[in-house]
Amino acid sequence: MYIPAHFRAEELAPLQQLMRDYSFATLVSTGEDLLPVATPLPFVVDVAPGHYGTIRAHMALGNPQWRTFREDREVLVIFQGPHAYITPSWYKQPLSVPTWNYATVHAYGRPRILKDASVLYKHLSSLVQVHEAQFATPWPFEQLPEQYVEKMMRGVVGFEIEITRLEGKFKMSQNRPPNERARVAEELYKSPDPASVATATFVEDLLKRSEDKDSQA
Repeated sequence: MYIPAHFRAEELAPLQQLMRDYSFATLVSTGEDLLPVATPLPFVVDVAPGHYGTIRAHMALGNPQWRTFREDREVLVIFQGPHAYITPSWYKQPLSVPTWNYATVHAYGRPRILKDASVLYKHLSSLVQVHEAQFATPWPFEQLPEQYVEKMMRGVVGFEIEITRLEGKFKMSQNRPPNERARVAEELYKSPDPASVATATFVEDLLKRSEDKDSQA
């Protein structure tokens, strides 16, 4: 991924946080023909094991992508964070062009299929718990009949990826003066689009972090 210095994100905690907040990500791998294959999947992000953490997911048994997995071949998982269009009319500098603000994390690693049924069950349970937590009465996955769960599990392939490298790009107007970055956040907050509001928060947080760093220098 092309990452200009302005937008490079290297601190581990914010990268992992984005992966957790935007865990519906795209898995990209290549087959023997070297053609890329991609599948959008919900991931569970575990900060351990490994320096960068481990991510887990599953796909339908009928999806041929899992057959592209090789121990000596990396795959890529793209976590797409908030993003929004930025109009140059928000800038004081008249000679400006439109752009797009966005945050994304690319995670690389070698996938390992979860062959142990108990490990796959634990992954599925964790995934359900993460997403059911938003409801007042979470759906009781653990109370499903055992035979039914076993049947459903035979129809999926679970896998985990210990992350070997992470690339983070937070393109949030850091190449603009602080007053223009603040204006971008202010205007984005006015949008009815939740993604624009989330982008505004991202712009604002990075601006505050930059100002705090400058004050301590």
